[in-house]
Amino acid sequence: MTVTPKRATTKGLVAILLSVLAAAVVVDMARVDMTQTETVPPLPEPVTNNAVVSLTAQGREFLISFAGLGPGEDHDDVHARTFVFDSADEQWREVAPVPGGVGRLAATAVAVGELAYVFGGYTVAEDGTEVSTRWVHAFDPLSGEFTERASMPVPVDDAIAVVYQDQYIYLVSGWHDFGNVNLVQQYNVIADTWSQATPTPGRAVFGHAGGIVGDTIVYCDGVAVEPHENRRRDFVANPECFVGRIDDEESRRIDWREIKPHPGKPRYRMAAAGSIEDGGVIFIGGSENPYNYDGVGYDGVASRPAKDALIYKVENGSWQQIDVSGPATMDHRGLVFFEGGWVTIGGMVDDQQVSDDVNTYTFD
Repeated sequence: MTVTPKRATTKGLVAILLSVLAAAVVVDMARVDMTQTETVPPLPEPVTNNAVVSLTAQGREFLISFAGLGPGEDHDDVHARTFVFDSADEQWREVAPVPGGVGRLAATAVAVGELAYVFGGYTVAEDGTEVSTRWVHAFDPLSGEFTERASMPVPVDDAIAVVYQDQYIYLVSGWHDFGNVNLVQQYNVIADTWSQATPTPGRAVFGHAGGIVGDTIVYCDGVAVEPHENRRRDFVANPECFVGRIDDEESRRIDWREIKPHPGKPRYRMAAAGSIEDGGVIFIGGSENPYNYDGVGYDGVASRPAKDALIYKVENGSWQQIDVSGPATMDHRGLVFFEGGWVTIGGMVDDQQVSDDVNTYTFD
């Protein structure tokens, strides 16, 4: 393919802009406030580590929770239950479980059009064995039915997923059976096919958080594997953050650049999403002490949720801290927009208690 000088210049300017942003990220010292309310009824049962999504179908708005962990926090409490909230009657209802015949944790879900797409997750056996699942399903909230789609080439859990151009879903990094992968797997919802996009340049992680604004992916933190010479590996908090610009001609090509970490310590399983209106990616809650699925840290110390929130402004490459009213939460698999506010569904609160709360966050 012949590239015109004008196109080359545009790509050069984009590369220069990303380099400048990566080198000159600043913290906006003007903190903003965010109010936490409970405008949506609680879930039928407490659940955490659940995949969540919001979407609009035939004029009705839906919140959906897929799979997760119940309040007992044991392997027997891992389930595949599906809860749907319908704005038409403002009620939660339970529908068919996520297919596969087994409960799972750390699945990932996003919405494209009037369907939700659920990816992966991992199963937990009685002996503690964890296995990443390759399943992908589309879910129709109007019928309550699942349709199996093409499986992931490399099964991952605890990944992040973002949607580009209402056609491509990118699964970024995550855990596969025995370790983290740095892959970026692209799913085409129209063709029902998979491709490999540009891998992430940093440490492979799980439990990270992120979102997309336009063509720009932002993700941060999570847990990396740290090897040692004379003892077993450790799971450690990872402070790295990256922005990735998707090429407008070849959607598999992503120009990844490292940015300065956000203020404070790295966090695990924050709720995050990109906001066009706010011009950035919002990160809420999470924990500064990475943990196993029961909420106890890998260091043996019970983990606690972090109270405040953050937003990364894509245009000027700055971090802004957000003061949040209300109880802190952690163990989230996503942040969704519903009826004018940003929403978390379930999760954990203090003392590793699994929550049935549906919290709505709005900027003051």
